[in-house]
Amino acid sequence: MDSHSFLAFDLGATSGRAVVGTLADGKFTMEEIHRFPNSIMELHGRCYWNVYSLYQELKQGLTKCVQKGIKPTSIGIDTWGVDFGYIAKDGSILGLPRAYRDPYTDGVPEEVFRIMPREEVYARTGIQVMYFNSLYQLFAAKKEKSSAYENADKILFMPDLLAYMLTGKMVCEYTEASTSQLVNPATKQFDKELAEAVGIDSTLLLPIVMPGTVIGELTEELAEETGIGRVPVIAIAGHDTASAIAAIPATDKEFAFLSSGTWSLMGIECEAPIITEETTRLNLTNEGGIDGTTCFLNNITGMWLLEQCRKEWEKEGHQYSYPEIISMAESATPLRSFVNPNDPLFTNPASMSAAIVEYCNRTGQPAPETHAQIIRCIFESLALCYRSTLEDIGNVSPHPIKRLHIIGGGSKNALMNQLTANAIGIPVIAGPSEATAIGNCMMQARAAGLAGDRWEMRELIGKAVETSTFHPADSTAWQEAYARYRSVTEQTR
Repeated sequence: MDSHSFLAFDLGATSGRAVVGTLADGKFTMEEIHRFPNSIMELHGRCYWNVYSLYQELKQGLTKCVQKGIKPTSIGIDTWGVDFGYIAKDGSILGLPRAYRDPYTDGVPEEVFRIMPREEVYARTGIQVMYFNSLYQLFAAKKEKSSAYENADKILFMPDLLAYMLTGKMVCEYTEASTSQLVNPATKQFDKELAEAVGIDSTLLLPIVMPGTVIGELTEELAEETGIGRVPVIAIAGHDTASAIAAIPATDKEFAFLSSGTWSLMGIECEAPIITEETTRLNLTNEGGIDGTTCFLNNITGMWLLEQCRKEWEKEGHQYSYPEIISMAESATPLRSFVNPNDPLFTNPASMSAAIVEYCNRTGQPAPETHAQIIRCIFESLALCYRSTLEDIGNVSPHPIKRLHIIGGGSKNALMNQLTANAIGIPVIAGPSEATAIGNCMMQARAAGLAGDRWEMRELIGKAVETSTFHPADSTAWQEAYARYRSVTEQTR
């Protein structure tokens, strides 16, 4: 039997894991071998990622591979976007990377726009304005006279930084770099003119490489210490969103995607960036995908509202399991009241449940009185928000949208999937929940010559994973609900 194993390191803001994907006789299977916590480290009023701790966890993953008798063909790393570390001329890492929640970028976009107008920054990059984008982090670092910035020779985004620690080789992978708001989406290289115009040293930016590039082998010391040998490390689609989208088991381009978790990322895959006056107004983003595609999407506040309510209720002595959460939502009166999940009121309130009640009172709706009603309100509000977002995207999409693929942890919520189908009026296909790790492994398989373009990859994935389809129901009631949702959200804009 011809068998190849691929080691995927998939890192998020709260946890990371090592997953082994195996391709044997055209069939793909996956096993998690190591899981570890990750968190933002606050020190002296600044927020950092402990990259040295993460490196130790990667070493643990390598060691566990050896202990299980697994000899991976290659290794790939994906993480969140925008954050980076500084590298000195002698190759030293200059301190811990700052985390995107660090307050040093507060108000920075407005300062940048006084140098170059917001519309021009968007026209050059196609990236939605978010205060923590790398562009603003670099501007803030220079402004505060950061010693890391002032002594840096290059920057490495998080997946590339970890790969550098494993191999000693530096690259800058396209999908991750595209989140920086410093990349020209047409040339797929850094817009050094933009960087210099706002006072950022453009020599810090490496040339960009495409997903599938071989970075190098594990260092001799690391190969010997772990016993795994000189395994090559591949620059897969390093941005976790791009890896997840690569794993969508779609059969044609007429789909939208929803990567569902704390944040919901909703969009389409297209062949070219979409940068117009309308997309500027809507603050939609053009991030890099595989095969030179664009992941055209919007970032939506997802299950953050529910997660914060659950933490609050737990402190009050109410610890609900997820099945209980679903059962409670099902028991509540449907389509009673709605909130705009993206309203600033819900960014980080002292009490999320109180904020939801306040929003409903402010907009003249019946306020939720029970935990079950709050959960139902969150679920239905998200579903209606997805419809609004999908309409915005559909208005500028170069192709029809006939179905929605939901991936990520949220794809396991059958009630939410059905509510979403009801709201958007097209079928919802849920799964895989492990899309990011699958996409990571399949990009490695492709680098090894075992898979072709993204459609061949998706065909293999479609055979390996189970999905569930949800068809729209109760269209009249949901149409009326959407009209009320639009009226309510317009009041708070």
